[in-house]
Amino acid sequence: MIIQNMFYDNIDRKINGVVKVDQSTDDVLKQEVKEYVITKDIRRHMVTFFNHYGNSFEEPTADIGVWISGFFGSGKSHFLKMLSYLLENKEIDGRRVEDYFREKFDDEATFMTIARAVGGNTKTILFNIDIEGSINKDNTAVLRVFAKMFYNYLGFYGENLKVAKLEQFIEKKGKTEAFRRTFEEKNGASWLESRDAFAFFEDDVVDTLTEVLGMSETAAHNWFDGTETVETSIAQLVLEMKEYMDTQPKDFRLLFMVDEVGQYVGDSVDLLINLQSLVEKIGSECGGRIWMVCTGQEAIDEIIKTRQDQFSRIQARFKTRLSLTSSSADEVIQKRILRKKADASDLLEKIYQENDSVLRNLFKFSDAVLDIKGYNSSSEFVKNFPFVPYQFIIMQKVFSEIRKHGNSGKHLSGGERSMLSGFQEAAQKIENRNEYALAPFYLFYDTVHTFLDSSIRRVIERCQKAADNKDGIEQQDVSVLKLLYLVRYIDDIKSTLDNIVILMADHIQVNKIIMRAQVGESLNRLLSQNYIGRSGDRYHFLTDEEQDIQKEIKATMVDTSNIVGKIAHMIFGSIYETKKFRYGKYDFAFDQMVDSIAVGAVTGGMRLRIITMATDRTEKSELRMMAESSGQAIVVLSETPYFDSLESAEKIRKYIKQKNVTQLPLSVQKIIENQQNQADKYEANGKEQLEQAIEQAVFYVDGEQIEINNGSAKSKLDQALEYLVTHVYSELGLIEKNTESDAEIAAVLTGAATWLPGAEPNKAAAVKVEEYLEMQEHKHLPTSMADVQSRYQSIPYGWKEIDIAAVCAMLIVNQKVTVKYASSTVQPNNPRLLDMLRKKSETGRTQISKRQVVSAAKMRAVKELLRDYFNKMDIPDDEDGLIAFVIEKFGELRMHYEELLKRYENHHYPDKSVVNYALSVANDVLSQQKDNIALIECVLKKEDDLYDAQEAMQSVEAFFHTQAAVFDAAVKFEADLRNDLDYIRKDEEANTALNTIRLITMLPASGRFQYNRIPQLNELIAKVKASHDAMLEEKRKELFNIVQQCMGEIHQAGNGDSKVKTNIERADTYYSQQKEKIAEARSLALMEGYPIPMWNYRDETISKIERVLKPPKPAESVKTVCTPKAEPKKTYKPIFRQSLLKAAKLESEEEIDLYVDKLREQLKILLKGSDGIELK
Repeated sequence: MIIQNMFYDNIDRKINGVVKVDQSTDDVLKQEVKEYVITKDIRRHMVTFFNHYGNSFEEPTADIGVWISGFFGSGKSHFLKMLSYLLENKEIDGRRVEDYFREKFDDEATFMTIARAVGGNTKTILFNIDIEGSINKDNTAVLRVFAKMFYNYLGFYGENLKVAKLEQFIEKKGKTEAFRRTFEEKNGASWLESRDAFAFFEDDVVDTLTEVLGMSETAAHNWFDGTETVETSIAQLVLEMKEYMDTQPKDFRLLFMVDEVGQYVGDSVDLLINLQSLVEKIGSECGGRIWMVCTGQEAIDEIIKTRQDQFSRIQARFKTRLSLTSSSADEVIQKRILRKKADASDLLEKIYQENDSVLRNLFKFSDAVLDIKGYNSSSEFVKNFPFVPYQFIIMQKVFSEIRKHGNSGKHLSGGERSMLSGFQEAAQKIENRNEYALAPFYLFYDTVHTFLDSSIRRVIERCQKAADNKDGIEQQDVSVLKLLYLVRYIDDIKSTLDNIVILMADHIQVNKIIMRAQVGESLNRLLSQNYIGRSGDRYHFLTDEEQDIQKEIKATMVDTSNIVGKIAHMIFGSIYETKKFRYGKYDFAFDQMVDSIAVGAVTGGMRLRIITMATDRTEKSELRMMAESSGQAIVVLSETPYFDSLESAEKIRKYIKQKNVTQLPLSVQKIIENQQNQADKYEANGKEQLEQAIEQAVFYVDGEQIEINNGSAKSKLDQALEYLVTHVYSELGLIEKNTESDAEIAAVLTGAATWLPGAEPNKAAAVKVEEYLEMQEHKHLPTSMADVQSRYQSIPYGWKEIDIAAVCAMLIVNQKVTVKYASSTVQPNNPRLLDMLRKKSETGRTQISKRQVVSAAKMRAVKELLRDYFNKMDIPDDEDGLIAFVIEKFGELRMHYEELLKRYENHHYPDKSVVNYALSVANDVLSQQKDNIALIECVLKKEDDLYDAQEAMQSVEAFFHTQAAVFDAAVKFEADLRNDLDYIRKDEEANTALNTIRLITMLPASGRFQYNRIPQLNELIAKVKASHDAMLEEKRKELFNIVQQCMGEIHQAGNGDSKVKTNIERADTYYSQQKEKIAEARSLALMEGYPIPMWNYRDETISKIERVLKPPKPAESVKTVCTPKAEPKKTYKPIFRQSLLKAAKLESEEEIDLYVDKLREQLKILLKGSDGIELK
């Protein structure tokens, strides 16, 4: 049976493959409605729409927006058009649209919702906004196109708002018929035919306006010349809509059915705001009587997702959102085109059963997405024959990608109806073949051919011409070229040779082996003629410009070293990112190399080397590789196409760098951009091919070729390095117990960790380190901890840094090695020792050496000395313990002596030189603590000095322990009495005692200080103090008498008068303070000066009192006479004699002279600041 006879409907009948909203002829309308397929998706969306729409008849609503979204192939334009037909419920071929759709719904209850909604009085304004809208998309473009379509609907000329407004005005005046008749009389043509060119009929229009409307000729000309406004606003337009709706019945509804709104608005903020404002105003003003149904490729949420804050209200207005998918495209095509007759279905069922396994094997794509497949069942075979399920999916993507990539295909509608045409035309091409024929995918090329750019078509046509002329190209090559163009932008199927063979399959029982060879030859011919390019194992179509650029890219020379560098970056930067290889608890650094290029820093340890195709075959021979692999792993990559792929990428990148891309034509810039993307793909392919090359590589490790277990590229490299570790680090096993933390090392150094003799961990490793240090000692080579760390981290040991530190710690504690830092021996208990063993900043400064042992004789001698010197019986027996004891005890001595010397500061204590000597002896001993042997020898050498200092310090120690306080008190007491020595001398016994105190506390210029006399000081101090206290008491009595005398005289002068009360109170306060001062005074010399200020205060206060009580008389006024200038009056300071003449017993002339001298000095002092002294 030939294919043409299998279909239920004639395959050659005319089908309107592309549905356009502006097509409304009867035959188009009839076919679109009759053949419309209600899929599950369509049924669900129709019910949703009519539910929301039907509710507006019950209750007013502002939510009048409907947004229908769907990508290419979803049928949104057809769906919109069918909604329009249903809403208006037009009559088609004697039946209502409602009746046609009732038959398509198998559920009457569900359809009732639709039937109720379409039963009202409804009009729709159906249009494609991309077609009807203005090319000049300013911020009111959406408003203007809606105004245009509304005025058109009303019968006005919406193309020109100026004319429409005029017609609207005439209509309101009821003069429309008169206007049209008069214009036709004057012009000879009807107004409706002429209004699009009204500007050419100015005189006829002006005459008609003046005659029909009674306008003046000037006003009519002004309107014509544009001085009248023709602008409109959203508020004005919606007001006119509402006025119109108010003239209609209550059940009347008007729907704007607008196609491609999403595409028209695009990413324009202004247009989106315009749309939002318009739908919002219609919703709020018209209460659900006017609806707006829009389509767009994207959902409304997607359009505004980057501007949510600005357009949140538009989402609320478009509450009804219907998202169509392409999933039902195959169902539509199967029902409208591919539906089979009963006998054809039976035949195809039988053929499938006979060829089930053949068909399953035929359509096995490599590296394709899951839904790209062949037939799953006989029913699927029958429904789709002569097509394959994958073709429905791929064709949807082809239509979408052709349009998206900027060819003329952007004018191609992407709905199912375009696919409908494609599948119908493809079936027609093979309609005369039998039931074993299949439609190869390249047949769909002719469907899109006319929509393609000339640059695409020229390539195909040139190839076709070459095939016709047998000019190196065959007819099958043209089909392959068409196929490669169709899948050019489709990533779901890689355009490899095997996949192309499947796409070219035109028969159920095709021989894939023969077909593969034929297609391979076609690809080679196309490649040689530069019609196509190749990226790894993938082929791609080239335009003329692409072919020219491809030739230039192929001719571009690149350095092999650059490609090797790229391989190195891919392997060690992506495929195998490991910088240190983990083996058990160990991390091993390894050098990385590709061919002869080192990657990163070279450590000199084990190495992983990759050999690429860039290395000459002679250099990759088995014998040479085995010889060179000592201490390293060499991976000889298999020859997958990785090198070609990366070379192609490198050529493209170099070519682009050489071009000033921004100065090239836009078409060339686009090709170069695609080439950049191609370079990315080459590199991605190169990476995959590199991984395959590693998986299939030959491995040489440490002098032998080894077999690696199957696995990924990373797994195989891991295995190679593991093998290398076990062979290179042969001494790794000496570390039997790994150290986990610093705390474990610290426990060893402090003695907290203990083991039975001979059971120490890592004993063999410790022996290795000790032998190495002994060898260094014999060679007289200094060794740092950094040297030890470096040696035992390297081949053949590979120990962890912390384990090396732990081994050295064990040797230190066992007194096998000595550690020095800054030339000083470091003891095990030193808190910084851990850092010296581990920290990189410290290990280089830390010296470690085989220990020199102190002789047993010296050990015994120094222990005896220390036991006697420090009076300690428990002296450590081991060397480290003994050294620590010496350092500790002499350190304590030094600290003690330094504290004693601090007490000498600001004091004249005896025997400071003795303390200094004792400190110097202790410092001499401690100065040798950097070296154990030197320290022991120094202690023995300083034995006499130590004992001498100890003996001399006994008196000093006793002094500071019991006598220093008495000594300090005596020195202070003597210093405090120095101003009163003249008074003390009058008491001979007290004067002698004070001199004795001075002699005892005075440090001798030579000889020893007499510590035994210090106990006398307390008695001597008491004797002097008693005499001095008696003198103080006598002096206080004398001063108290003066206070009483002064206060009495002041009170007597005041005579109880209230006028001088304040003066009296101040004087009482002053003398009370003086009495306190006298009581606290401890210096006789100081107290001698107290009387004079008190007497002066008395005199001044009495003078003030007298001035208050006896004010001077006012001067009598006398006639002005010329008299000689009077002499200035002298002032005399009044002084009471008692204040000068103190009570005293004078027994000699010397005492009289001294008394008179003091009186003279006081009088001289009082004379200052006045003309004289008046004694009272």
